[in-house]
Amino acid sequence: MFRSWYRRLLLSYFPIFLLTVTILIFASFVFINDISRMETKKADRITASYLMDNVDRTIKEAELSVLEAAERSDAYKRYFNNQGQIDMATVYAVAQNLRNLTRESPYIQSIYLYDKRNESVLTETGLKDLSGFVDEDWIGRITSGSLSEGWQPVREYKDEFQRTSIRVLTINKGMPLPFGSEGVLVINLKMSGMEQIVDGMVNEQLSFLTIFGADGQVVYQAHSDSEGAKNGKQLNTLYMERLGWTFTSGIKTGSLFSWVSVISYLWVAIALGTVVCAIFYLIYVTRRNYKPIQVIMNRIEGHQIRKLDQSSDRPDEMMLIDGVLEDLINHMTDYDKKSRENLLLQRSKLFNDLLQSERLDNVVQRMEELSPLSGAHSTTRFMVVLSEINRYDKVFQDRYTRGDQNTLKFALMNVFQELARSAELQAWAEWIGTDRAAILFLTTGSDEEMAEKIRVFAEDCRTWVEQNLRLSLSFAIGPVAAGPGEIRDSYAAAENVMQHKLLMHEDIALTEFGETRQPLLETFKYLQMIAEFVKQFRMSSGQWRELLEGVFDGFKQDYLQDDDIRSLIQAMLQMLSREVAVMSEQLQDELSAENAEKQLKRLEEAESIDEMKGILFEYLTDLFRTYVSVSETKSYRAMVTEMKNYIEENFTNPDLSLKHLSDRFQVSGKYASYLFKTEFKMKFVDFLTELRMKEAEKLLVETECSLQDIALQVGYANAITFGRVFKRVLGITPGDYRSLKRGRGSSRL
Repeated sequence: MFRSWYRRLLLSYFPIFLLTVTILIFASFVFINDISRMETKKADRITASYLMDNVDRTIKEAELSVLEAAERSDAYKRYFNNQGQIDMATVYAVAQNLRNLTRESPYIQSIYLYDKRNESVLTETGLKDLSGFVDEDWIGRITSGSLSEGWQPVREYKDEFQRTSIRVLTINKGMPLPFGSEGVLVINLKMSGMEQIVDGMVNEQLSFLTIFGADGQVVYQAHSDSEGAKNGKQLNTLYMERLGWTFTSGIKTGSLFSWVSVISYLWVAIALGTVVCAIFYLIYVTRRNYKPIQVIMNRIEGHQIRKLDQSSDRPDEMMLIDGVLEDLINHMTDYDKKSRENLLLQRSKLFNDLLQSERLDNVVQRMEELSPLSGAHSTTRFMVVLSEINRYDKVFQDRYTRGDQNTLKFALMNVFQELARSAELQAWAEWIGTDRAAILFLTTGSDEEMAEKIRVFAEDCRTWVEQNLRLSLSFAIGPVAAGPGEIRDSYAAAENVMQHKLLMHEDIALTEFGETRQPLLETFKYLQMIAEFVKQFRMSSGQWRELLEGVFDGFKQDYLQDDDIRSLIQAMLQMLSREVAVMSEQLQDELSAENAEKQLKRLEEAESIDEMKGILFEYLTDLFRTYVSVSETKSYRAMVTEMKNYIEENFTNPDLSLKHLSDRFQVSGKYASYLFKTEFKMKFVDFLTELRMKEAEKLLVETECSLQDIALQVGYANAITFGRVFKRVLGITPGDYRSLKRGRGSSRL
């Protein structure tokens, strides 16, 4: 039922329809109730205003009656102008007047006068000392200045004739009137009288009234009905200026609408008729609104008829539309993604084509479509700048993860673009290697001006990246290229300079046309210089330093590339290792593959030719000290002579070997072999074999010893080994040699 959008639309309107009808039905109640609320609020305000005026008038009349009596009677003035002498007649007259005032007003609780000079209090009962007076604390507050003149908040007051405290409303007036300072007139009004007035004017069944003091505390609630005030509906708030009281009034819950009767039958009939008309209208509107969705469903079902036929249930129309839209969105998203990727690939391909001068057909049109450079044409001048991250392997790859590397490279591209935009330059930057980026600038001014602006741009980039990204960059600025076809020459010149970073004096280098030609490396010349350096080093001559200085001077003069310099230095260290490592085990350790790798790594990290020379000189100086120390422990010639004599005396020893000589003369086996090659132009094994074979020839001719005995006498363990070596050296077996030398056909063994 709910799979049809028509039924869903139809049913979805019913809650709105019922809500609308309900609002219409109860709108009348709201309207009538609003009228009644407004009238009730108006009536309540009139009643509350009248009550407040009545209370204010009562308080005012009580105050004026006392003040007028004090103003008319001279006894009050004489009492406060007694000059220290109390006149009892005056006291009696004032006390009599106070009694009359108290009896005449049902709201006055008490009246008394305080004389500051004599510190005495005059009440309706007579003169009293301040000490021990029932209201002594109140007078103390007045004299201390904490209470100002006028009406005070409701307080608890205990009369001298009553045991319990009562609530009174007090007013303080300076005497003599109107602003005297000799004494104070205190009038206490009964709060019970005020409360009777309020209760008499408030209907306990229908309404409530609450009086709040200036401090926000409740002064009195009509009929002490706090529950009714809490649950009732507040309608009006009035303010009494004289006392600072706030009157809040309202009606109790359930009383406001109790008089409203039920709705008439006529209204019900109208509402039912409206509902019937609305139902027919909803059906009509739903059918008309469903037509566009029906057209969409027909088209979708036409394309997915096979899928719908295989399904036994009719699919939810909205789910089907949602699925089709989702597929369409996915296709559009994939298309946009591939388009962006294709655009980036095309832009990168165009950038590389410009650098390599390949596929330059319609290059201007391609630049307008793909490149960020605007206004480029066939005669536009360009400049290529190469930027490379120094010490990429150690500083960049080892410090950051693959994701961080990609983020930093993206940040570098943005830095190039933003700084170029700040310098008012049109730039196009792309990565062309793992550690190298190329920036193509479109030039607008003179060649000198553009070169200077781009140099400043490169300096700003280098400084910003070093301060914020902790990376060091080198820049090579190519010459101006006239047109897209010459961009390759500018790029080649910059690339050539970048291959000579060791010989660059700064991190930013300007190039000129013609610097792309690299002179042919004279390898033989440098190998001769290196060989002479190694010879002087091996001969313990201090001239090796001058020769090494000459090698580095040649690097600078011939302007060799960094890779060529490092290759020649590596060849130098390898040749030196072959020549001197055999001298001792200590030299072997210092020239081992592991230590050589460390030194080469230090040389690789050098950022200038001077830094590389310093590292190499430091290493070779330490090595030279070790070499000289080893050479001086034993004379070279003496060692060779002694070793030769020892071999000639002990060649018959079958245990004689390079290991034996190494232990005997405290040199390495490699060094012993090196000595033989150097002095005798032959290997140790060949020298030993030659001595043994000469002795064997003599024994074969002059003695009748057997081949086994002769083998043992010349240092071989058995006749088989001896015979094999003899035949290899002389080309004939020992037996045939004996027979040949003696002139006989056979030998007696």
